[in-house]
Amino acid sequence: MAKKSSKKKNLTFVIDTNVFVISLTSRSPYHVIYKNLIAGNFDLLVSNDISLEYEEVITQKYGRKTADIFLGLLHELPNVTFIVPYFKWGLIEADHDDDKYVDCAIAGLVDYIISEDNHFNILKSIPFPIVNVIKIDEFIELLQQNHLQ
Repeated sequence: MAKKSSKKKNLTFVIDTNVFVISLTSRSPYHVIYKNLIAGNFDLLVSNDISLEYEEVITQKYGRKTADIFLGLLHELPNVTFIVPYFKWGLIEADHDDDKYVDCAIAGLVDYIISEDNHFNILKSIPFPIVNVIKIDEFIELLQQNHLQ
């Protein structure tokens, strides 16, 4: 008889670049997100397009070395999965650059997208596919509810 694992399944997220940018510095009240990622307390899905944006924005904000370290870390963490979304849904008409997060979330069947970008609000009115988006403070509340901080 196979032994059942008592480990609770991690929630899975796609995280908008700006959320990671503000969570990287230890002086940020949102650094808890970065720490929980490192600790493996949630699963992160990333596509190539998202990774490229992470690289570009983190390089602009913190420099090449920080971007390289962060991207290298994403490739090493067991709770980070790189996926290839094969279908472009085109659901965010106000800014199609945000579609990369939605496409990744749908392809990976994530629990939530984490973003402060109001362009994602349109997803609440789309009946299919269902894509749940929460703000950064709601994400931190989830971490607290799961005693992950």
